Amino acid sequence: MRPRYLLPCIALLLSPELAVGQETSRVADQAAAQAAAESVAATEDFFFETIDVNVVNVEVYVTDKKGHPITGLTKDDFEIFENKRPMEITNFYATEEGRPRSAHRLVVPESAQGVPGIERPALPVIPAAQKLYVAIYIDNFNIRPFNRNRAFRDLREFLADELTDQDQVMLVSYDRSLKIRHGFTNDAGVIARALFELEHLTGHALQRDSERRDLLQEIDQADNLFEVEFMVRQYAESLASDSRFTLDALKEYIGSLAGLEGRKALIYVSDGLEMIQGEDLFNALQRKFLDASGLSRMMDFNSQREFQRVAQLASSSRVSLYTIDAAGLRVSSSALADSRGLETPGLSSFVDSVYIRNLQSPLLYLAESTGGQAIINSNRFATGLAKIGRDFDTYYSLGYTPGHRGDGRFYKISVRLKNKVKGIKIRHRGGYRDKDLRARMADKTTSSLMYGFESNPLSVELRVGKQDRRDSGNYVVPIAVMVPIGKLELVEREHFHQGRIKIFFSAMDDEGRMSDLQEVPLEIQIPSERLGTAIDKPYVYTVSLEMRGGRHRLTVGVRDEIGATESFVSRTVNVGAG
Repeated sequence: MRPRYLLPCIALLLSPELAVGQETSRVADQAAAQAAAESVAATEDFFFETIDVNVVNVEVYVTDKKGHPITGLTKDDFEIFENKRPMEITNFYATEEGRPRSAHRLVVPESAQGVPGIERPALPVIPAAQKLYVAIYIDNFNIRPFNRNRAFRDLREFLADELTDQDQVMLVSYDRSLKIRHGFTNDAGVIARALFELEHLTGHALQRDSERRDLLQEIDQADNLFEVEFMVRQYAESLASDSRFTLDALKEYIGSLAGLEGRKALIYVSDGLEMIQGEDLFNALQRKFLDASGLSRMMDFNSQREFQRVAQLASSSRVSLYTIDAAGLRVSSSALADSRGLETPGLSSFVDSVYIRNLQSPLLYLAESTGGQAIINSNRFATGLAKIGRDFDTYYSLGYTPGHRGDGRFYKISVRLKNKVKGIKIRHRGGYRDKDLRARMADKTTSSLMYGFESNPLSVELRVGKQDRRDSGNYVVPIAVMVPIGKLELVEREHFHQGRIKIFFSAMDDEGRMSDLQEVPLEIQIPSERLGTAIDKPYVYTVSLEMRGGRHRLTVGVRDEIGATESFVSRTVNVGAG
């Protein structure tokens, strides 16, 4: 999605210091501090063991056979399993019509609405773990302009009717590269208006339609299999290449959302993606020439595993995928007025049925595997979007604590009701990957960097020093990370108090190029006799970064290893601006 750029550290540890008034008193000289930092990884037993309580939250949607949400359930109504093993539900949260069940519903009488001095009832505060982020993802590479613009009409109404000012929504589009059209905002109207700008773009699916029709004509008129089999394979290879680019961009974008705390929904709008590239044309060869050998070669273009990876990444990132087939209710090409008829009896209708199923099956799979919904076979999308809105407003969140930490494995999740009721349907994400600490910090730092969200319980400050231009044209930029000692958990030793932090750095320029994440482990030692004065002062870590000229966004993540507390702060740096 976004190219990387080189951001080397000139000095990973120049001056860890304690600020005392206008003077600074070093904890250790540079060599000793560097040695301490390098020894952190080798002293994992250290003098404590930090226990991270990693709660897995699973949003559960319970509906009747007509799709209406079932409300009023309690924690005792559910059972949750991880890899088929029962887990204890430790956290439970229920929302009905946009309000936590425990929140008192205030209603303004109709006669008093609009009367000066009578305010609308305030929405209840949503916990950070339940905050909603919605991404509108327009796959402009795999869509026809008419279908896209028709879907936009209903999307604009959905944004106006279904989202509140407590929800965050953004707009992205894919056209061989991913473009953030508008970052997260709580003003859904801004996103609705931004959709108008996309209506003027072309769609690549039209060119693909022409290529497909030409190949069907070639197959229909060919005298033998060998005349056209090579052309079909070339066509499938081209589709497979396009599919890889499409899914890679989708995966990278989903991954960038992983660090956001809360619920995440991605509304994916396209004309469908082929699960098996060229499946319809390989079937046309088999139907025309009665040769099944091509069907086995067709499996070279089976992308099922790639779609599984997308679904697993989305589930691990707590992202539900809501997919929209913008093509709507499809008809066989033989029924179109401008269609060039095929001579082989029944070929068009058979091939088109394979084609439609092949395009829609990934949309259904991605939605079902992540707890979302798919809107297919409909020329109006308002009804389906209203069902998505009900997911946002009415759901259950079940939390449990797994017995493993950071092993990197993917764990499957299943939820069921203790008392089974006929016709009841339960949807939820299919599982999650148990990421280690570094992976989780990388996710959070990346999300903070890209989307500007900060969390700063450690009261971390960033300060930029005087820039130094190098002969290469790049600049050395000193960055001071200031962490108040009083915010850190310290362990008392014989003659000093000791702490441990990790600092994570990443940066992004105005073109969206990101640096690799850099991690620095640090140990802090404060002589016991100085603790009283040091507790009100910051620990200062200075790092010098070599950066290109221009505007950059720098994000720093700081983790207190003992207190298991994390902060993420950002700063815009105009490199070379004086």
